[in-house]
This record gives sequence, C-alpha cells and structure tokens, in this order.
Amino acid sequence: MKKRIPVLVLIVALASAGAWYASTRWPHPRDGLLQLHGNVDIREVNLGFRVAGRLKEVLRDEGDEVKAGETLARLDEEPYRDEVAESQGQAASFQARLALLEAGNRPQEIAQAHAQTHEREVTAANAKRVFKRTEELFASKTVSVQERDDAEAGYREAEARLNSAREQLNLLEAGFRAEDIAQAKADLARAQAALASAALRVEDTILKSPSDGVVLTRAQEPGAILQAGTTVVTVSLRQPVWVRAYLQEPDLGRIHPGMRVEVYSDSSPGKAYAGKIGYISPRAEFTPKNVETSELRTSLVYRLRIAVDNADDSLRQGMPVTAKVVP
Repeated sequence: MKKRIPVLVLIVALASAGAWYASTRWPHPRDGLLQLHGNVDIREVNLGFRVAGRLKEVLRDEGDEVKAGETLARLDEEPYRDEVAESQGQAASFQARLALLEAGNRPQEIAQAHAQTHEREVTAANAKRVFKRTEELFASKTVSVQERDDAEAGYREAEARLNSAREQLNLLEAGFRAEDIAQAKADLARAQAALASAALRVEDTILKSPSDGVVLTRAQEPGAILQAGTTVVTVSLRQPVWVRAYLQEPDLGRIHPGMRVEVYSDSSPGKAYAGKIGYISPRAEFTPKNVETSELRTSLVYRLRIAVDNADDSLRQGMPVTAKVVP
C-alpha cells in the first residue's frame, strides 16, 4: 500500500504536467471574452516645401505641439515675389491689348480715312473728266496717242487709289477681326494663369501643419538650400490614433467591422479607451515578433485595425496594448 502512494503521486504529477503543456501548446477554448493584442499606430507626416529655395526660418522645435494651419517654417520668398511682379506686368500688357482690340479703331482714325476717301473721289472725278476730253480731242486728231494714253493712265490710277481708300475706310469701320480678339483673349488667359502660378509659389514658401500634432523631428536649419519636397519637420498627428492588432483564423467569425472594443495599455491598465474595429485584412500572415499572444508565434494571423475614439497623450507610437471585444 505504501509503495502505491509514490506511484499515484507520480501519475498525478505527470497528468498535471501534461495539462499544463497542453494549455501552452494548443489554443484555449474560445467561448470566453475575446482579447486582441497589438500596438498603437499613430500617423506621422514628413512636411516639406513644394518649391525649392533657401530656408529662411524654422519656427518650431522637436517636442513642440502644433495646431492645424500653424506656420512651421518659411523659405526666402523674394525670388518668387519677383516672378509675381513680372507676371503682373505681362498680364496688364495683354489686358490692355485686348481692350484695344475690343474697342476698335479710334474715331479720329475713321474720320481721317473718310477725308482721304473724299479727297481721292474728287481726284478720280477730275481724272475722269480729263480722260473724256482727251478722248474727244483724240477723235478729232487734236492730241496724240501718247497724250490720250497718259490721260487714261491717270484716270485708272485715280480710280485704283480711290478703291484703296474705300477699303481702308471699311476696315477701320469694321474694327479688328474676331480671330485677333480670340488670340488676345488666349494670351491674356495664359498670362493670368502664369500670374496665379507665381502667386501660388509665394504661398508655398510658407510651411503649415496639416493637423494638430507634435513635432517629432526638425531635419533642417535656416540657411540650408532645399530642393522641392525635402523634409523639414516630421509631425506626429493627434488624430487618428489606431491600434494594429492581430487575430487568429478560428476567431474570425467572432468579430466584424464596427464592433466596439476596449483598449488597455500596460502603463494604465485600469483605464479603458473606447475603440471600434475598422478593417480586417483578407490575407493571412505570420505573427509579428513584437506582438505577444497566448498562441504560438509561428501561427498564421489576420491583421486588423482598431480606431481609438478617446485617445490621449498616454498612447504613444508602438506601445503594446490589449483590446477586449465588448460583448
């Protein structure tokens, strides 16, 4: 009897060890509260100028809080202001030319054309009378053939000059062609577009924060010559705050987008942040090494995203958190 007691103790110990190993080797039953494990994911934005130039000043440093629309840095805007002035001059020139074409010719020019036409009418009428008299004298053989031809040539020339004056008067009275006015309008539109682009480049010399946040990195200092798009500061946005969590395949049927969850961090285990499941990846992946779960790391999981509604400064980038699905 005494020999059986150690054997019984050994059997119980082996059974307990087997149960412990099974609890760590295989998943737990999934009929309790579902917990998700992941990390805080806060969006960051690298801010730079859309134009190139010399950095004039940086107004914020690392750790400074910024508001949406707040100025963070400035470029030297003088070269771009010169472009604006040049574009304004060109636009004004094309505007004046269009106004001239639309207004037509001046009344004084038209009056002068009328006077010239009248003058040539008189000259042509006189040349016609001279030609007729010369023809009559030529018929009676009083004048030579040369004199008769000279009189006719003078008459034809006067008629041609009169027709030229009449056409010039018609052109002045009709004004400029529609095609000329259309071209002037196109030139003015192009100049105005160039002016708008120049003005936009002046605005682009001011770097503003797109949202509320905190400056993480100040990458440049005043005096630096920057190319367009060079990062000047990096800002961590206040909103949105996400949790990148992972879920095993057997638990996919227990969640869906829109479900409410409570998010807990190790630094404030008693404080619950309200969240909502927003995205579930359709593709499986291996569990990331920085994610702690009660399952094997080599098991396949599905990535999902949880939007945190009432995030505060306690949630930092990369912080491990636990999300509990609200039943």
